[in-house]
Amino acid sequence: MHHDPLLFPAPDPEIHALARRCLDEIDDLVDVWIACVRPVRAAFADRVSDDDFRESARQAFELLLRTVARLPVPEPIASVSERVGELRARQGVPLASLLEAARLDFRVVWAALVRRAGDEHSARLVGSAHHVWEAVEKHVTGIMTAYQRTVLEMGRRTEDERRMWFARLLESEGRNPTVVNDAALALGFQPGNAFLCSVSAPHHGTGMRQAAAELRTMDVPHQLQPVASDVVLTVQLSRRTTQEKVIERLKGTPCGVAMAATGLASVPRAVTLATATARVLPAGATGPRRLQDSWLDVLVHRAEDLGQDLADDVLSGLFDEGVPASEADRLLETVQLQLSGAGSIADTAAALYCHRNTVQHRLQRFAELTGHDVRRPESAALVTLALRARARHHEGGR
Repeated sequence: MHHDPLLFPAPDPEIHALARRCLDEIDDLVDVWIACVRPVRAAFADRVSDDDFRESARQAFELLLRTVARLPVPEPIASVSERVGELRARQGVPLASLLEAARLDFRVVWAALVRRAGDEHSARLVGSAHHVWEAVEKHVTGIMTAYQRTVLEMGRRTEDERRMWFARLLESEGRNPTVVNDAALALGFQPGNAFLCSVSAPHHGTGMRQAAAELRTMDVPHQLQPVASDVVLTVQLSRRTTQEKVIERLKGTPCGVAMAATGLASVPRAVTLATATARVLPAGATGPRRLQDSWLDVLVHRAEDLGQDLADDVLSGLFDEGVPASEADRLLETVQLQLSGAGSIADTAAALYCHRNTVQHRLQRFAELTGHDVRRPESAALVTLALRARARHHEGGR
Protein backbone atom coordinates (compact mmCIF):
# COMPACT_ATOMS: atom_id res chain seq x y z
CA MET A 1 0.00 0.00 0.00
CA HIS A 2 1.43 3.41 -1.02
CA HIS A 3 1.14 6.38 1.33
CA ASP A 4 1.92 10.05 0.74
CA PRO A 5 5.30 10.57 2.47
CA LEU A 6 4.25 14.10 3.47
CA LEU A 7 1.25 12.75 5.38
CA PHE A 8 2.84 9.53 6.62
CA PRO A 9 6.63 9.86 6.92
CA ALA A 10 8.82 6.81 7.40
CA PRO A 11 8.72 5.51 10.96
CA ASP A 12 11.41 6.65 13.38
CA PRO A 13 14.03 3.85 13.62
CA GLU A 14 13.71 4.15 17.38
CA ILE A 15 10.25 2.55 17.20
CA HIS A 16 11.72 -0.65 15.77
CA ALA A 17 14.05 -1.00 18.75
CA LEU A 18 11.25 -0.19 21.20
CA ALA A 19 9.01 -2.83 19.65
CA ARG A 20 11.76 -5.43 19.96
CA ARG A 21 12.14 -4.64 23.66
CA CYS A 22 8.35 -4.87 24.15
CA LEU A 23 8.50 -8.47 22.95
CA ASP A 24 10.21 -9.28 26.25
CA GLU A 25 7.13 -8.16 28.21
CA ILE A 26 4.48 -9.59 25.92
CA ASP A 27 2.75 -11.50 28.76
CA ASP A 28 2.33 -8.26 30.68
CA LEU A 29 0.81 -6.61 27.60
CA VAL A 30 -1.68 -9.49 27.30
CA ASP A 31 -2.70 -8.97 30.95
CA VAL A 32 -3.30 -5.26 30.32
CA TRP A 33 -5.28 -6.01 27.16
CA ILE A 34 -7.47 -8.63 28.87
CA ALA A 35 -8.33 -6.09 31.56
CA CYS A 36 -9.19 -3.47 28.91
CA VAL A 37 -11.29 -5.85 26.84
CA ARG A 38 -13.28 -7.33 29.72
CA PRO A 39 -16.46 -5.25 29.09
CA VAL A 40 -16.37 -6.14 25.39
CA ARG A 41 -15.70 -9.80 26.09
CA ALA A 42 -18.84 -10.05 28.23
CA ALA A 43 -20.85 -10.60 25.04
CA PHE A 44 -19.03 -13.86 24.30
CA ALA A 45 -17.22 -14.88 27.50
CA ASP A 46 -19.16 -18.14 27.70
CA ARG A 47 -18.10 -19.16 24.17
CA VAL A 48 -14.31 -18.73 24.38
CA SER A 49 -12.25 -20.33 27.13
CA ASP A 50 -9.73 -18.27 29.11
CA ASP A 51 -6.79 -20.31 27.78
CA ASP A 52 -7.96 -19.91 24.17
CA PHE A 53 -8.56 -16.21 24.69
CA ARG A 54 -5.13 -15.60 26.23
CA GLU A 55 -3.16 -17.68 23.74
CA SER A 56 -4.73 -16.07 20.68
CA ALA A 57 -4.09 -12.62 22.24
CA ARG A 58 -0.46 -13.50 22.89
CA GLN A 59 0.06 -14.58 19.29
CA ALA A 60 -1.69 -11.44 18.02
CA PHE A 61 0.60 -9.18 20.08
CA GLU A 62 3.66 -11.06 18.87
CA LEU A 63 2.47 -10.54 15.27
CA LEU A 64 1.97 -6.81 15.83
CA LEU A 65 5.25 -6.23 17.64
CA ARG A 66 7.29 -8.23 15.12
CA THR A 67 5.61 -6.30 12.29
CA VAL A 68 6.41 -2.94 13.89
CA ALA A 69 9.94 -4.10 14.79
CA ARG A 70 10.44 -5.38 11.22
CA LEU A 71 11.39 -8.82 12.47
CA PRO A 72 10.65 -12.13 10.70
CA VAL A 73 7.18 -13.48 11.53
CA PRO A 74 7.14 -17.29 11.82
CA GLU A 75 4.20 -19.61 11.42
CA PRO A 76 1.76 -19.96 13.12
CA ILE A 77 2.12 -16.32 14.24
CA ALA A 78 1.77 -15.07 10.65
CA SER A 79 -1.63 -16.70 10.24
CA VAL A 80 -3.10 -15.81 13.64
CA SER A 81 -5.51 -13.20 12.19
CA GLU A 82 -7.15 -15.72 9.84
CA ARG A 83 -7.24 -18.44 12.51
CA VAL A 84 -8.88 -16.15 15.07
CA GLY A 85 -11.46 -14.93 12.54
CA GLU A 86 -12.42 -18.46 11.50
CA LEU A 87 -12.46 -19.86 15.03
CA ARG A 88 -14.51 -17.01 16.51
CA ALA A 89 -17.05 -17.30 13.67
CA ARG A 90 -17.51 -21.00 14.48
CA GLN A 91 -17.80 -20.14 18.18
CA GLY A 92 -20.58 -17.66 17.42
CA VAL A 93 -18.73 -14.58 18.67
CA PRO A 94 -20.41 -11.38 17.36
CA LEU A 95 -18.22 -9.79 14.68
CA ALA A 96 -18.64 -6.26 16.03
CA SER A 97 -17.44 -7.31 19.50
CA LEU A 98 -14.55 -9.28 18.01
CA LEU A 99 -13.31 -6.31 15.95
CA GLU A 100 -13.74 -3.89 18.86
CA ALA A 101 -11.58 -6.14 21.04
CA ALA A 102 -8.93 -6.48 18.31
CA ARG A 103 -8.67 -2.71 17.82
CA LEU A 104 -7.86 -2.29 21.50
CA ASP A 105 -4.50 -3.85 20.59
CA PHE A 106 -3.40 -0.43 19.32
CA ARG A 107 -4.04 1.27 22.66
CA VAL A 108 -2.04 -1.34 24.59
CA VAL A 109 0.87 -1.52 22.12
CA TRP A 110 1.12 2.25 21.78
CA ALA A 111 1.07 2.76 25.56
CA ALA A 112 3.87 0.19 25.93
CA LEU A 113 5.99 1.91 23.27
CA VAL A 114 5.50 5.34 24.84
CA ARG A 115 6.37 3.98 28.27
CA ARG A 116 9.54 2.39 26.92
CA ALA A 117 10.51 5.60 25.12
CA GLY A 118 10.20 7.75 28.24
CA ASP A 119 9.46 11.45 28.34
CA GLU A 120 12.61 12.35 26.46
CA HIS A 121 11.86 10.34 23.29
CA SER A 122 8.07 9.85 23.34
CA ALA A 123 7.50 12.98 21.21
CA ARG A 124 9.55 11.36 18.44
CA LEU A 125 7.07 8.48 18.28
CA VAL A 126 4.09 10.62 17.25
CA GLY A 127 5.09 10.50 13.59
CA SER A 128 5.24 6.69 13.75
CA ALA A 129 1.76 6.18 15.26
CA HIS A 130 0.22 5.58 11.86
CA HIS A 131 2.55 2.66 11.19
CA VAL A 132 1.50 0.99 14.43
CA TRP A 133 -2.16 1.62 13.62
CA GLU A 134 -1.63 0.22 10.12
CA ALA A 135 -0.27 -3.02 11.58
CA VAL A 136 -3.28 -3.29 13.87
CA GLU A 137 -5.72 -2.62 11.01
CA LYS A 138 -4.07 -5.27 8.84
CA HIS A 139 -4.61 -7.73 11.70
CA VAL A 140 -8.24 -6.60 12.10
CA THR A 141 -8.85 -6.90 8.34
CA GLY A 142 -7.45 -10.44 8.36
CA ILE A 143 -9.80 -11.36 11.21
CA MET A 144 -12.83 -9.81 9.49
CA THR A 145 -12.14 -11.44 6.10
CA ALA A 146 -11.70 -14.90 7.61
CA TYR A 147 -14.75 -14.44 9.83
CA GLN A 148 -17.01 -13.42 6.93
CA ARG A 149 -15.72 -16.20 4.69
CA THR A 150 -16.34 -18.76 7.43
CA VAL A 151 -19.87 -17.46 8.05
CA LEU A 152 -20.63 -17.84 4.34
CA GLU A 153 -19.22 -21.37 4.29
CA MET A 154 -21.19 -22.28 7.42
CA GLY A 155 -24.34 -20.84 5.87
CA ARG A 156 -23.85 -22.93 2.74
CA ARG A 157 -23.14 -26.02 4.81
CA THR A 158 -26.21 -25.42 6.96
CA GLU A 159 -28.41 -24.96 3.88
CA ASP A 160 -26.92 -28.07 2.27
CA GLU A 161 -27.70 -30.03 5.44
CA ARG A 162 -31.26 -28.71 5.48
CA ARG A 163 -31.77 -29.73 1.86
CA MET A 164 -30.30 -33.16 2.53
CA TRP A 165 -32.64 -33.79 5.47
CA PHE A 166 -35.71 -32.56 3.58
CA ALA A 167 -34.78 -34.86 0.70
CA ARG A 168 -34.36 -37.75 3.14
CA LEU A 169 -37.77 -36.97 4.64
CA LEU A 170 -39.36 -37.17 1.19
CA GLU A 171 -37.49 -40.35 0.29
CA SER A 172 -38.62 -42.05 3.52
CA GLU A 173 -42.23 -41.03 2.74
CA GLY A 174 -42.51 -40.13 6.44
CA ARG A 175 -42.52 -43.77 7.49
CA ASN A 176 -39.28 -43.74 9.48
CA PRO A 177 -39.81 -41.96 12.85
CA THR A 178 -36.06 -41.49 13.33
CA VAL A 179 -35.72 -39.70 9.98
CA VAL A 180 -38.81 -37.57 10.76
CA ASN A 181 -37.41 -36.48 14.14
CA ASP A 182 -33.90 -35.84 12.78
CA ALA A 183 -35.32 -33.87 9.85
CA ALA A 184 -37.43 -31.81 12.27
CA LEU A 185 -34.30 -30.97 14.27
CA ALA A 186 -32.30 -30.00 11.17
CA LEU A 187 -35.11 -27.95 9.65
CA GLY A 188 -36.25 -26.25 12.86
CA PHE A 189 -39.72 -27.80 12.63
CA GLN A 190 -42.04 -29.09 15.34
CA PRO A 191 -42.87 -32.63 14.11
CA GLY A 192 -46.42 -32.56 15.50
CA ASN A 193 -47.51 -29.31 13.81
CA ALA A 194 -49.56 -29.02 10.64
CA PHE A 195 -47.76 -27.93 7.46
CA LEU A 196 -48.71 -26.34 4.17
CA CYS A 197 -46.89 -27.56 1.06
CA SER A 198 -46.89 -25.63 -2.20
CA VAL A 199 -45.31 -26.66 -5.49
CA SER A 200 -44.65 -24.55 -8.58
CA ALA A 201 -42.85 -24.85 -11.88
CA PRO A 202 -39.28 -23.44 -11.90
CA HIS A 203 -40.29 -20.39 -13.96
CA HIS A 204 -42.58 -19.35 -11.10
CA GLY A 205 -39.77 -19.73 -8.57
CA THR A 206 -39.43 -15.97 -8.07
CA GLY A 207 -42.84 -15.81 -6.42
CA MET A 208 -41.97 -18.76 -4.21
CA ARG A 209 -38.70 -17.13 -3.15
CA GLN A 210 -40.46 -13.86 -2.37
CA ALA A 211 -42.98 -15.71 -0.21
CA ALA A 212 -40.13 -17.51 1.58
CA ALA A 213 -38.35 -14.18 2.18
CA GLU A 214 -41.50 -12.71 3.75
CA LEU A 215 -41.90 -15.79 5.94
CA ARG A 216 -38.27 -15.45 7.01
CA THR A 217 -38.82 -11.87 8.18
CA MET A 218 -41.83 -13.13 10.15
CA ASP A 219 -39.61 -15.83 11.73
CA VAL A 220 -41.90 -18.58 10.38
CA PRO A 221 -40.19 -22.01 10.06
CA HIS A 222 -40.15 -23.06 6.40
CA GLN A 223 -38.09 -24.83 3.79
CA LEU A 224 -37.75 -23.82 0.13
CA GLN A 225 -35.87 -26.04 -2.28
CA PRO A 226 -36.02 -27.64 -5.72
CA VAL A 227 -37.39 -31.18 -5.86
CA ALA A 228 -37.03 -32.93 -9.21
CA SER A 229 -38.25 -30.35 -11.76
CA ASP A 230 -40.32 -28.32 -9.29
CA VAL A 231 -39.86 -25.72 -6.55
CA VAL A 232 -41.28 -26.83 -3.19
CA LEU A 233 -42.13 -24.54 -0.27
CA THR A 234 -43.08 -26.21 3.02
CA VAL A 235 -44.34 -23.97 5.84
CA GLN A 236 -45.01 -24.87 9.46
CA LEU A 237 -48.44 -23.64 10.52
CA SER A 238 -49.54 -22.32 13.90
CA ARG A 239 -52.24 -20.14 15.39
CA ARG A 240 -50.19 -17.14 14.27
CA THR A 241 -49.30 -18.57 10.85
CA THR A 242 -52.52 -19.93 9.37
CA GLN A 243 -53.08 -21.62 6.04
CA GLU A 244 -54.84 -18.50 4.75
CA LYS A 245 -51.93 -16.22 5.70
CA VAL A 246 -49.43 -18.41 3.86
CA ILE A 247 -51.63 -18.64 0.75
CA GLU A 248 -51.92 -14.84 0.83
CA ARG A 249 -48.10 -14.70 0.55
CA LEU A 250 -48.37 -16.89 -2.57
CA LYS A 251 -50.90 -14.61 -4.24
CA GLY A 252 -49.89 -14.12 -7.86
CA THR A 253 -47.80 -17.32 -7.98
CA PRO A 254 -49.35 -20.24 -9.91
CA CYS A 255 -48.79 -23.26 -7.67
CA GLY A 256 -50.49 -26.31 -6.22
CA VAL A 257 -51.23 -26.32 -2.49
CA ALA A 258 -51.89 -29.26 -0.15
CA MET A 259 -52.08 -29.63 3.62
CA ALA A 260 -50.05 -31.98 5.83
CA ALA A 261 -52.49 -31.91 8.72
CA THR A 262 -51.08 -34.79 10.76
CA GLY A 263 -47.52 -33.60 11.32
CA LEU A 264 -44.16 -33.66 9.57
CA ALA A 265 -44.54 -37.36 8.70
CA SER A 266 -47.41 -36.42 6.37
CA VAL A 267 -45.38 -33.80 4.46
CA PRO A 268 -44.05 -36.23 1.79
CA ARG A 269 -47.61 -37.18 0.83
CA ALA A 270 -48.68 -33.53 0.88
CA VAL A 271 -45.80 -32.65 -1.46
CA THR A 272 -46.95 -35.41 -3.83
CA LEU A 273 -50.52 -34.08 -3.78
CA ALA A 274 -49.42 -30.46 -4.18
CA THR A 275 -47.31 -31.54 -7.17
CA ALA A 276 -50.31 -33.31 -8.67
CA THR A 277 -52.37 -30.14 -8.15
CA ALA A 278 -49.68 -28.02 -9.83
CA ARG A 279 -49.82 -30.35 -12.85
CA VAL A 280 -53.51 -29.58 -13.45
CA LEU A 281 -53.39 -25.79 -13.06
CA PRO A 282 -55.60 -24.26 -15.75
CA ALA A 283 -53.95 -22.35 -18.57
CA GLY A 284 -53.38 -18.75 -17.50
CA ALA A 285 -53.55 -19.51 -13.77
CA THR A 286 -52.46 -16.46 -11.77
CA GLY A 287 -52.32 -17.79 -8.23
CA PRO A 288 -52.32 -20.80 -5.92
CA ARG A 289 -54.88 -23.59 -6.25
CA ARG A 290 -55.79 -25.88 -3.38
CA LEU A 291 -56.00 -29.64 -3.64
CA GLN A 292 -59.59 -29.67 -2.38
CA ASP A 293 -60.60 -27.53 -5.38
CA SER A 294 -58.75 -29.77 -7.82
CA TRP A 295 -59.54 -33.37 -6.90
CA LEU A 296 -61.50 -34.20 -10.06
CA ASP A 297 -58.73 -32.87 -12.32
CA VAL A 298 -56.05 -34.55 -10.19
CA LEU A 299 -57.80 -37.92 -10.37
CA VAL A 300 -58.24 -37.65 -14.12
CA HIS A 301 -54.64 -36.54 -14.61
CA ARG A 302 -53.26 -39.36 -12.44
CA ALA A 303 -55.35 -41.86 -14.40
CA GLU A 304 -53.16 -40.93 -17.38
CA ASP A 305 -54.27 -42.80 -20.53
CA LEU A 306 -57.21 -44.34 -18.68
CA GLY A 307 -58.85 -40.92 -18.64
CA GLN A 308 -59.47 -40.99 -22.37
CA ASP A 309 -60.71 -44.59 -22.11
CA LEU A 310 -63.12 -43.43 -19.39
CA ALA A 311 -64.45 -40.60 -21.55
CA ASP A 312 -64.83 -42.89 -24.57
CA ASP A 313 -66.57 -45.60 -22.57
CA VAL A 314 -69.01 -43.32 -20.71
CA LEU A 315 -69.81 -40.83 -23.47
CA SER A 316 -69.43 -42.87 -26.65
CA GLY A 317 -73.19 -43.26 -27.13
CA LEU A 318 -73.47 -39.52 -27.78
CA PHE A 319 -71.30 -39.78 -30.85
CA ASP A 320 -72.95 -42.69 -32.64
CA GLU A 321 -73.69 -42.12 -36.30
CA GLY A 322 -77.41 -41.79 -35.63
CA VAL A 323 -76.99 -38.90 -33.19
CA PRO A 324 -76.72 -35.45 -34.85
CA ALA A 325 -73.75 -33.38 -33.63
CA SER A 326 -76.09 -30.54 -32.68
CA GLU A 327 -78.07 -32.87 -30.42
CA ALA A 328 -74.91 -34.25 -28.79
CA ASP A 329 -73.68 -30.72 -28.07
CA ARG A 330 -77.06 -29.72 -26.62
CA LEU A 331 -77.15 -32.79 -24.36
CA LEU A 332 -73.57 -32.21 -23.18
CA GLU A 333 -74.32 -28.58 -22.36
CA THR A 334 -77.40 -29.55 -20.35
CA VAL A 335 -75.59 -32.32 -18.43
CA GLN A 336 -72.60 -30.11 -17.65
CA LEU A 337 -74.84 -27.36 -16.27
CA GLN A 338 -76.80 -29.91 -14.24
CA LEU A 339 -73.61 -31.37 -12.74
CA SER A 340 -71.84 -28.05 -12.14
CA GLY A 341 -74.76 -26.56 -10.23
CA ALA A 342 -76.65 -27.68 -7.15
CA GLY A 343 -78.36 -30.52 -9.02
CA SER A 344 -81.63 -28.57 -9.35
CA ILE A 345 -83.63 -29.11 -12.53
CA ALA A 346 -85.18 -25.66 -12.08
CA ASP A 347 -81.75 -23.96 -11.89
CA THR A 348 -80.56 -25.77 -15.01
CA ALA A 349 -83.75 -24.81 -16.88
CA ALA A 350 -83.29 -21.15 -15.85
CA ALA A 351 -79.68 -21.17 -17.04
CA LEU A 352 -80.72 -22.63 -20.41
CA TYR A 353 -83.85 -20.42 -20.75
CA CYS A 354 -86.05 -23.48 -21.26
CA HIS A 355 -88.80 -25.39 -19.47
CA ARG A 356 -88.14 -27.89 -16.69
CA ASN A 357 -89.67 -30.64 -18.83
CA THR A 358 -87.17 -29.88 -21.59
CA VAL A 359 -84.30 -30.42 -19.15
CA GLN A 360 -85.88 -33.65 -17.90
CA HIS A 361 -86.28 -34.86 -21.48
CA ARG A 362 -82.64 -34.09 -22.32
CA LEU A 363 -81.34 -35.86 -19.21
CA GLN A 364 -83.48 -38.85 -20.05
CA ARG A 365 -82.20 -38.83 -23.65
CA PHE A 366 -78.58 -38.65 -22.34
CA ALA A 367 -79.31 -41.69 -20.14
CA GLU A 368 -80.72 -43.60 -23.09
CA LEU A 369 -77.69 -42.92 -25.27
CA THR A 370 -74.96 -43.48 -22.63
CA GLY A 371 -76.58 -45.73 -20.04
CA HIS A 372 -75.83 -43.18 -17.27
CA ASP A 373 -78.59 -41.19 -15.60
CA VAL A 374 -76.92 -38.16 -13.97
CA ARG A 375 -79.88 -37.80 -11.61
CA ARG A 376 -78.41 -40.80 -9.76
CA PRO A 377 -75.36 -39.97 -7.55
CA GLU A 378 -73.16 -42.82 -8.78
CA SER A 379 -73.77 -42.02 -12.44
CA ALA A 380 -73.33 -38.28 -11.75
CA ALA A 381 -69.85 -38.91 -10.28
CA LEU A 382 -68.80 -41.12 -13.17
CA VAL A 383 -70.05 -38.74 -15.85
CA THR A 384 -68.37 -35.80 -14.09
CA LEU A 385 -65.01 -37.59 -14.25
CA ALA A 386 -65.61 -38.54 -17.87
CA LEU A 387 -66.40 -34.94 -18.81
CA ARG A 388 -63.22 -33.73 -17.06
CA ALA A 389 -61.18 -36.36 -18.88
CA ARG A 390 -62.70 -35.36 -22.21
CA ALA A 391 -61.98 -31.67 -21.55
CA ARG A 392 -58.35 -32.42 -20.61
CA HIS A 393 -57.91 -34.56 -23.72
CA HIS A 394 -59.23 -31.78 -25.96
CA GLU A 395 -57.08 -29.21 -24.18
CA GLY A 396 -54.01 -31.39 -24.65
CA GLY A 397 -54.85 -31.83 -28.32
CA ARG A 398 -54.98 -28.09 -28.82
